[in-house]
Amino acid sequence: MKELDVLGVRVEMPTNSPIVLLRERDGQRYVPIWIGAPEATAIAYAQQGVEPPRPLTHDLMVSMIEALGRRLEKVHITKLERDGTGSGGIFYADLYFDGGTVLSARPSDAIALALRAATPILAPEELLDEVGVTMAVEEEDEVERFRAFLDNVSAEDFEE
Repeated sequence: MKELDVLGVRVEMPTNSPIVLLRERDGQRYVPIWIGAPEATAIAYAQQGVEPPRPLTHDLMVSMIEALGRRLEKVHITKLERDGTGSGGIFYADLYFDGGTVLSARPSDAIALALRAATPILAPEELLDEVGVTMAVEEEDEVERFRAFLDNVSAEDFEE
């Protein structure tokens, strides 16, 4: 398993589809996952440290986990199931709790929870081999521009 860092979320043009971009911690592969607007907002809020006046769904879920005396130990992005059209597919994730409980989840929800619970996000080497995108040195500037974009984007940019 390789640990992944969340670089952030952005909106892909021209489709206006939100993407969360992950990068392997000790490597050069990036994993883009297309997600929904509410999850993009939840991830952006968590990364920016925004605390809404009332808990949002992912905040509530982390509070419930803690109130029940449990702990989210790690998140695994497990696989990509291709849709057969060549246009992508569906990613899957698992939530690992103390005590051995494992729950299936959408990667976007799993990432939002992991950020709030300060939990590692992991993926198997085989998945990174399959879906990881390695950027050339010249493309590192694009990553830096993406990071600058993330520093200036607000969650409202993802609301419909």
